Amino acid sequence: MSVVAPLSTDPDGVVAVGELPPTEPPTGTDPIERLDPPVRANRLRGWAVTLTISLLGGLIRFWNLGFPTDKGTPIFDEKHYVPQAWQVLRNGGYEDNAGYELVVHPPLGKQLIAIGEWMFGYDGWGWRFSSAVAGTLCILLVVRIARRMTRSDLLGAIAGILLICDGVSHVQSRMGMLDIFIALFVVMAFGCLLVDRDQVRARLAVAVREGWLDTSPFGPRLGFRWWRFAGGVSVGLACSIKWSGVWYIVAFGLLSVLWDATARRAAGVRRPWVGTIARDVLPALWALALLPVLVYLGTWWAWFASETGVDRHAVGSKIGVDSTFGFVPDALRSLWFYSGNVLDFHEHLVTSATNRHPWESKPWTWPMGLRPMLYYYEGSTTGCGQTSCVGATMLIGTPAMWWLAFPMLAWSLWRSIFRLDWRYVAVLVGYGAGLLPWFLNVDRQMYFFYVTPMAPFLVLGLTLILGQLLGKARAGAERRGTGLLAVALYVGLVAANFVWLWPILNGDPITADQWQAELWLPSWR
Repeated sequence: MSVVAPLSTDPDGVVAVGELPPTEPPTGTDPIERLDPPVRANRLRGWAVTLTISLLGGLIRFWNLGFPTDKGTPIFDEKHYVPQAWQVLRNGGYEDNAGYELVVHPPLGKQLIAIGEWMFGYDGWGWRFSSAVAGTLCILLVVRIARRMTRSDLLGAIAGILLICDGVSHVQSRMGMLDIFIALFVVMAFGCLLVDRDQVRARLAVAVREGWLDTSPFGPRLGFRWWRFAGGVSVGLACSIKWSGVWYIVAFGLLSVLWDATARRAAGVRRPWVGTIARDVLPALWALALLPVLVYLGTWWAWFASETGVDRHAVGSKIGVDSTFGFVPDALRSLWFYSGNVLDFHEHLVTSATNRHPWESKPWTWPMGLRPMLYYYEGSTTGCGQTSCVGATMLIGTPAMWWLAFPMLAWSLWRSIFRLDWRYVAVLVGYGAGLLPWFLNVDRQMYFFYVTPMAPFLVLGLTLILGQLLGKARAGAERRGTGLLAVALYVGLVAANFVWLWPILNGDPITADQWQAELWLPSWR
């Protein structure tokens, strides 16, 4: 049996939402339908939905973007990246303050923040502009990804609404920090690989249709795959924000190879797994392993071109000219030395009795958001109708979504194993790449904002489940109506939960009593 089953198709040719068939079609079914099911989607309507939801999300992300600040200065970890971005802007792309030994991430994220500072100046709007753009683009991409995975404009719109209403994505889109950029490039890479999957299956369908599939027991060569190339560029950009992007190279590389093997099997290739190893693994290593490294090195262009970048000339000053690796260009050796110092910083950033952050958390608390983070607090502000008000910004995952993380993961695992549903496999891979690596060193200081790249995959998992609740488009009126009611009630609950949290997601002044009412769990305090 193939582990890749076709989407069911309605009589009007539009692929239905709801469950995928659990196994491959009966023997004798045309493999072309398994590989390339006929779809007559309304592209205009799809883009209209996408742009409408993205515009709504953009308005919400940009609303009063310059507030709050700490008396006109950055808040929380903005205090690291915003001044560094300003220095990047001043120097033409790189940091050169060697005495400031907290330059511990690659330059791309700070270069992106610097774009907003160049456009709007050194204020809240300036240093948060690029983050808000990235957060808005994430909404657009999630709508398109959900639509491609479900073949439903409705479910694409629902996925976009859920991401708009996610507290983590909202707050991180309004902060001059780095994690929203990782989320953007990870989601971009995931979307590119989805399109590549469909393109591979379409090419194999052509081979079946034209009768040259069996020219080799390994199946045909698939040609150059531009979408996989774009995926490699995207995941390389994610690594150029923070090194945690490396885990997505591993995860997405394995996922792409798995999709290749199952596509060859669905096409009827006699030796699909051997064919994948022979035909697809080396190109995948080039596109999803070597290419990201080249992209990563490329983002250091300004540092390579500088004379005063941090550790730019470490060879000859901090490390010897003569060494076993003397054949390596001095610039690369200096970057290696610089990176080693950064790695040492991260390795020694551990929790101890004397080095504990009050809002630190561990990864087992992240799926349900049990330990959020307080980014900003002003206990004596005005504007709530009383003489003394509270203004606070907290990073909180909307409970109506985040508290369903474990049921979503359990259902995804069941569907992946017992129904061989590739969509849930993809969600688990993306979600797991953002969560599981942090268990390798639980002594390290960790914070809830690391979950930012996980949020889109939580949304996609929930959207797939909502698609099953909604039912297939050809289901009876009563079944369809009941499913639509259940989905509408849930989406309404999420939206209401987001509206309730709005004041503490944006730092709006509220009364002391309302502040206490917003803190639902003891661990939120």
